[in-house]
Amino acid sequence: MFKYQILVEYVGTNFRGWQVQKKGKTIQGLIQKKISKILNEKILLIGSGRTDTGVHAIEQSAHFECKNPIKDFNKFLKSTNYFLNKNLVTVLKIRRRNKSFHSRFSAKMRIYKYIIINQLGGPVLDRKRCWHIINALDLNAMKKAAIKLVGTKDFSTFRASSCRAKSPIKTLRSVKIKTKKNKIEIEFQSQSFLQQQVRSMVGCLKYVGEKKWTLKKFNFIMNSKKRILCAPPAPPEGLYLVRIIY
Repeated sequence: MFKYQILVEYVGTNFRGWQVQKKGKTIQGLIQKKISKILNEKILLIGSGRTDTGVHAIEQSAHFECKNPIKDFNKFLKSTNYFLNKNLVTVLKIRRRNKSFHSRFSAKMRIYKYIIINQLGGPVLDRKRCWHIINALDLNAMKKAAIKLVGTKDFSTFRASSCRAKSPIKTLRSVKIKTKKNKIEIEFQSQSFLQQQVRSMVGCLKYVGEKKWTLKKFNFIMNSKKRILCAPPAPPEGLYLVRIIY
């Protein structure tokens, strides 16, 4: 068997997330079907992790195995993307990997970013690809709260009730907040995340930015480990999987 890694970019708006489900169109299902057709054999595509309904990816990573080697990578990419591009999905790169490589378990770091458009008028170019917030946000307060998230902690407050992770303890390596005019980008780096963790953290940072919560209250809620106290999660359309580092 031959193993290959692919890097995938997609707009998640019209999909029910990455992972194959019984009902609804998924990114994994679409790519898996097209590659199986091109290679004339049934393949199983394994991603670095799930992205929820409506979440986008700048560079998702996945791998598959096949019986025969792929000799012409350019031809493979052109053939695959011919079917995928109309669905706003594209395979950026393909590379041969050894038997020990696993797109999920070999990952050393996952990078996500969340985009907020903070202005009165609704965005047009970034529609369904950001969170439009009308109220002015206090960025300095948000940055102070973001620092509190960094480190090895019990992130139960930010964990979805349906999360299947064995432990709520994760190590958040960094949280960076960058701004350009009315666009706010919040970048998160960790080896792994809990289900809805990033969106839940962004929702809480928004409450701080709107001055609904003080820094003291943010810290209390984070340390409470009680999901019920968490702010409503940020909508999925503002979230992007940026890169997987191996």
